[in-house]
Amino acid sequence: MFLGRVPHAQSQMILTQVFNLFYDSVLALVYPLGCALCGASVEERALGVACEQCWHETRMFTCDDLLCWKCGSLSPGGAIEPDKRDQIRCRRCDGDAFTAARACGAYDGALRASVLALKRAPNISQRVIRSLVETQGRPPLDSATRIIPVPLHPQREKARGFNQAGLISNLLARAVGLPCDEVSLIRTVYSERHRAGMDTKGRRDSVASAFSVRYPRLIEDEHVLLVDDVFTTGATVSACSGALLAAGAREVFVLTIARTVNH
Repeated sequence: MFLGRVPHAQSQMILTQVFNLFYDSVLALVYPLGCALCGASVEERALGVACEQCWHETRMFTCDDLLCWKCGSLSPGGAIEPDKRDQIRCRRCDGDAFTAARACGAYDGALRASVLALKRAPNISQRVIRSLVETQGRPPLDSATRIIPVPLHPQREKARGFNQAGLISNLLARAVGLPCDEVSLIRTVYSERHRAGMDTKGRRDSVASAFSVRYPRLIEDEHVLLVDDVFTTGATVSACSGALLAAGAREVFVLTIARTVNH
């Protein structure tokens, strides 16, 4: 009776939500999933590898945070007028090629657990996708016209079996209605993985001239949204951005699931 009083599309949505809740409850009983951080039961598939409490304790960035307008690092200081936020600069990113970079939150807690899980298996939770959509919807990333993932070298992608940045990009593109371009930007130089403790110069040297654009007509005058899992020093996304801009992109924005808070 209740469903007959609402539009068909809305009734379908309600039925889907009810089914998902029921399915989650059954799944939690039959195949209980423990939180990767605290071990508590994860009762909703949408949360991924972390429980609701651990998500609540994870530092997520919001539109109220003071961020370097270019690289998205947290900026100390008090309140600032909204129309002056684009003047905030940390100056550590002055030499980076990208236009602006943002992350959903700090590389810690539930976000770190989600990123590490993604490196092992091609699964991204709805909680992460929702955070990516929210972050992309804020200025200046909201002016993006094309999504491009940071590419892996073919040798490394073959060894892993997938490119996590490509998976993120496809799901995000579907959610926000932008084209996902996985062919224009390629990695032509194979480099060793960034070692723990490698300084910024070492990271930049390891990716220098590692990327190229093979279909410049696809990105000419586009406002590219470059997608990756983690922003650390910005070396990789800056190298990608330089190649895209040199090939004719108008702007290159960067979006990652998380970023280290000390850079």
